[in-house]
Amino acid sequence: MATIAFLLNGTLQRCDVSPDTSVLTLLREHLAQTGTKEGCASGDCGACTVAIGESTTGTQTFSSANACITPAHQLQGRHLITVEGLAKEKYLHPAQQTMIECHGSQCGFCTPGIVMSLFTLHDDIHQRPAPLLPELPQELSQKLSQELSQVRLEATLGGNLCRCTGYRPIRDAALRMNDVPYERPQWFDATLPAEEGGLPLIESGDSAVFFAQPESLAALTQLRHRAPEARFVAGGTDLWLESTQRLAPLDQLIDISRVSELLIIEDTTFENQSGWWIGAGVTYSRLDPLFKKHLPAFSHLLHRLGSQQIRNRGTLGGNIANASPIGDTPPVLLVLGAQVELANTKGRRYLPLENFFLDYKKTALAADEVISRIFIPQPAEDQQLRVWKLSKRREDDISAILGAFSYRLEKNIMRDVHIAFGGMAATPKRALNSEAAIEGQPLSPDSFRAAQEALVGDFQPMGDVRGSQNYRQQAAANLLERLYLTLSAPDQEVMLHAYAH
Repeated sequence: MATIAFLLNGTLQRCDVSPDTSVLTLLREHLAQTGTKEGCASGDCGACTVAIGESTTGTQTFSSANACITPAHQLQGRHLITVEGLAKEKYLHPAQQTMIECHGSQCGFCTPGIVMSLFTLHDDIHQRPAPLLPELPQELSQKLSQELSQVRLEATLGGNLCRCTGYRPIRDAALRMNDVPYERPQWFDATLPAEEGGLPLIESGDSAVFFAQPESLAALTQLRHRAPEARFVAGGTDLWLESTQRLAPLDQLIDISRVSELLIIEDTTFENQSGWWIGAGVTYSRLDPLFKKHLPAFSHLLHRLGSQQIRNRGTLGGNIANASPIGDTPPVLLVLGAQVELANTKGRRYLPLENFFLDYKKTALAADEVISRIFIPQPAEDQQLRVWKLSKRREDDISAILGAFSYRLEKNIMRDVHIAFGGMAATPKRALNSEAAIEGQPLSPDSFRAAQEALVGDFQPMGDVRGSQNYRQQAAANLLERLYLTLSAPDQEVMLHAYAH
C-alpha cells in the first residue's frame, strides 16, 4: 500500500491505497463520497468527471479528469474538487444553480460530471477571461469573444454524454452561468502543508507489489533498470482500461507524471533543424497552444483526440509508446519527420520515429529504456500539412483510419511529399510507394491516380469492427482524392469537416 496526502474539497486527506486504485474507487469505496458516479469505466461518458487543481502563482488551476481512469496516487500534493464541494454555505455554485433553473438534469446520473465540467469552465473563464481585442471595434471584438466562449463550451462538454439527450438545456445552463453572482471561495486556493506535499519514492515491501513516483529522469532510468517489468503510467487514459475493462492487475507501477525533464517544451535546434523538443509527459492540452501557432492542422486533430478530460491527461509520449496502429498522433509525427530520444542509465540515443515502430505493439524500445523526449522539426514556410481522421463519431472516438499529408506545391509540382496512415497496418506507417508516385509530379488527376493505385503495394489492411479491409483501402484512396481536390480547388470546401477532419 502507498500513502497519499491531498486536499479533498479543501480538507486534508491521508489514504493508504494499492497502486491500481483509481480516483473513483478512492472516492466511493474509501472515502464514502458517492456524488461522483461510474458510467462507462473507460473515460468515455464523463459521468465521473472531477476537477484536479495544481497551484500556480498562489492560485489553483483546475482541470477536468475522468476519475474512473485517473490513478489515485497521482493526487499526491494536489487539490481534488468533487460535486460535493461546490456549494458555498447555503448557496449553490453557478453551474449547479443554472442546471436547476434550465432543467438540465433528467435521470441525473450524468449530472454530477456535467456540473464538474462546467465548474472548470466557469473557474477558467473567471481566472483567465477572454480579452477584448483592442485593434477591432468593440462590437466586433465582443462578438469574437462570444464565439470563442462557444468554442470553449463545446470543448468543455465534448466528453460528457447525456443518455437522456438533454443537451440543449445543459447548453442553456452553461451560457447563463455568468449571470449568477458568485465569489470564488478562498479555500479553492488552499495547498497542502509543506510537510505533506513532498514526493518521496514510495515502494511496497512486497516485491510483487511495487509503486514509485520519481521526480527526475535519472531516478526514472534507475527504476527502469531495477524493475524492467513495471508498467509506466502518465495519463492512464489507455493503461487503466486494463484494470477497468479486463480486470487485469496493475500492481507494479512507475508513475512518470512528476519527472521534471518529461514535462518541458523546448524551442531549439537539433541536427541542424529548428524545432521543438517535447517532453514525453507533456499533455495534449499543454501542446495545443504551440500547435495552434505553428501546426494548425495538428491542433485541429487534437480537438478530435478524445475529450477535454482525456486531453488534460493523455500525453504525446504515451500515444507513441502505446504503439497502437490507430493512435492519432504517430501518423502526423511520421510525416513531420519526428525523432524520439530514448534514455537509460548509460545515456541517450536518438531514433527516427519511422524506425521506432517494428510490429503490432512492438517497438525498438529496449527493456531498460524510456522515451524521454520527442523532436518535431519546424516545417518550412511553404510546407503544408493536412490531417484527416475518419471515425464513427466526430468527437471523442477512436480512428477507423487517419491520413496525414505533408508536402510543398512548387509551380504546380509536388515536392517533399510525405504520406502516412494509421489504421492501415500493424503499425502507423509511411506510404512510401504512394509518396514516390506523386513526388516531383505535376498536380494532376493522373499523378494522384497513380498514387492511389500504389497504396495497394503499401498496405494490406485488416478488417475489424471499425471497418473492413475493403473499406479502409477505399477510404485511404479517397483521402488522397480529397487532397487532390483540395489542392486543385483551394477556395472550395471538398467535404464537411463533420465527416472527415
